[in-house]
Amino acid sequence: MNQQQQQLGDGRRHDDDAVLAEFLSSLMDYTPTIPDELVEHFLGKSGFHSPDVRLIRLVAVATQKFVADVASDALQHCKARSAAVVKDKKDKQAKDKRLVLTMEDLSRALREYGVNVKHQEYFADSPSTGMDPASREE
Repeated sequence: MNQQQQQLGDGRRHDDDAVLAEFLSSLMDYTPTIPDELVEHFLGKSGFHSPDVRLIRLVAVATQKFVADVASDALQHCKARSAAVVKDKKDKQAKDKRLVLTMEDLSRALREYGVNVKHQEYFADSPSTGMDPASREE
């Protein structure tokens, strides 16, 4: 029985290797949203250098997926925040259905992925923006 499991495991490994090889070869024909040069630059800054374009594009695809997931989650936070405001001001919000993505929406979405964002007080969504530093209530 142990030999059968080993043969089955070898068959799966062969299938996995074939799928991986096919995926990596398909990356040669794919043009990612994030340019190869940009990915190479940031990988180089972190100390990673690779002459393999497939690896660079794999990192670009993973980065693109991460950014898309964060943007989608931030949109969900924005919609939830807007829905709470609509309940308070139904008549006024019925005319204006535009969504405004704030730094708070983005921060909440990134927090779900383990990225903590702290922004400076010069952002427009700070309650003390434009106030004299001596008159701030902190």
